[in-house]
Amino acid sequence: MNAPAPKTVLVLCTGNSCRSQMAEVILNHDLAGQTRALSAGTRPQPKVADGALAALKDAGLSTEGLYPKDVDAVMNEAIDLVVTVCDNARESCPVFPRPVPAIHLPFHDPHGEPLESFLTVRDDIRARLVPAVRDALGL
Repeated sequence: MNAPAPKTVLVLCTGNSCRSQMAEVILNHDLAGQTRALSAGTRPQPKVADGALAALKDAGLSTEGLYPKDVDAVMNEAIDLVVTVCDNARESCPVFPRPVPAIHLPFHDPHGEPLESFLTVRDDIRARLVPAVRDALGL
């Protein structure tokens, strides 16, 4: 019997440079084979925050190929779940071509703060977001 195809999770934030990027990497790592996480922003920043990259590397996670994407770039994906991780993204959450279940789980924005803030947010994402996605998708 073949394993079911992974569910696609879209993590949305405003800048797609910190929280949503960390969430994408953590979900793809912790729920490998069960989910395929993507991230995007409603107003993407020019690059992923150095602190986010450092926090992921500190946990032994790959940061290869990460870059901020506009939500339009993922509009045609077959998305099974949308997760908004900041209040701004929730308010400006785009309308998808078909109804998509969504959950809102806000995280502190560590942008411009010391690395410790990014490490705390990374651990918070791992502690709260992974189980929430697992529950929402029935994994």
